[in-house]
Amino acid sequence: MNFAELDTWLTDRASEDRFSGVVLIRRGDETLFERGYGLASRRWSVPNAPDVRYDTASITKVVTAIAALQLVDEGRLDLDRPISEIIDLGGTVIAPGVTTRHLLTHTSGIADDADEEAGEDYEALWVDKPVYSVMDTRDHLPNFAYKAANFAPGEGCRYCNSGYILAGLVIEEIVGRPYREYVQETVLDVAGMSDSGFFDRRDPQPRVAEGWDPVFDGERITGWKQNIFSYPPIGSPDGGAYCTVGDLVRFLRAIREERLLSPERTKEFLTPQVLHSEDVWYGFGLEFVLGSDGAVRNYYKDGGNTGVCSLARHYPAEGLDVAMLSNATYGGGAAINEIDRVIRAS
Repeated sequence: MNFAELDTWLTDRASEDRFSGVVLIRRGDETLFERGYGLASRRWSVPNAPDVRYDTASITKVVTAIAALQLVDEGRLDLDRPISEIIDLGGTVIAPGVTTRHLLTHTSGIADDADEEAGEDYEALWVDKPVYSVMDTRDHLPNFAYKAANFAPGEGCRYCNSGYILAGLVIEEIVGRPYREYVQETVLDVAGMSDSGFFDRRDPQPRVAEGWDPVFDGERITGWKQNIFSYPPIGSPDGGAYCTVGDLVRFLRAIREERLLSPERTKEFLTPQVLHSEDVWYGFGLEFVLGSDGAVRNYYKDGGNTGVCSLARHYPAEGLDVAMLSNATYGGGAAINEIDRVIRAS
């Protein structure tokens, strides 16, 4: 694999302010590529590095899905039980037939807080609502629970952040503990992700990247805007856990090595569940790309938010784990595509 070519590409992009973050590519215990580019703090000129923790955005959904399936393993949760029998949804328009399986596979049909597939902007939610007013999982309900559904449960597939908010509420109700506290202990710590957690961006934390995105005048970058008012200050079941690239790879391995779920549940977790688009299937948090023969070419979860772009991906045939964490939306997608191109070209 031509990692020198990838390094040159990322270096050139970073020099043009079109990429900022860290990339790690590992086969088993062997690190094939690991390097940071750009700045973790534009205010203080702190460089990005492999030990810096980054907001992972929607990769957090995989953590939530694992926590839910652990409860299935323990016999405490039935994926096909209506969630209205578990959590209080009185006064909302959430359909009574919605199940946890629907939530985890994006087939619930419920309205999203910001419908990404319709081009809605999540950042726009916080123009009139203070970001610090949404701290606990249930605080998110007013953003979506009273909006009309897109389709009846199980009758479609549409990416939905809010489904994972509801899944988090299901977890909290069953375990009797706050979501973040519970998954830190049962998922992140068990996976050996010692540098990962849910950090409040208002508090000082060591080695935590700041999120920034450019301000444009036409095609010219005229400045940079920090994301402190773009979404709530601490993560939730649909996004916002912080990780290093090393911890993301540890997470992928812990899943495959059956350290988080039983063998039966691990097999189910690593199996595509629902066709979403022509070449992408949804699982329980993960997304799958299949080859022409129907075999899984790779599975992954990516994430994006203002000042955030993230990827955790596994290539089964090549035995490769890839983690990319960026503290800028701008340029992150292009970096993901270039990493994939270099791997597929090998």
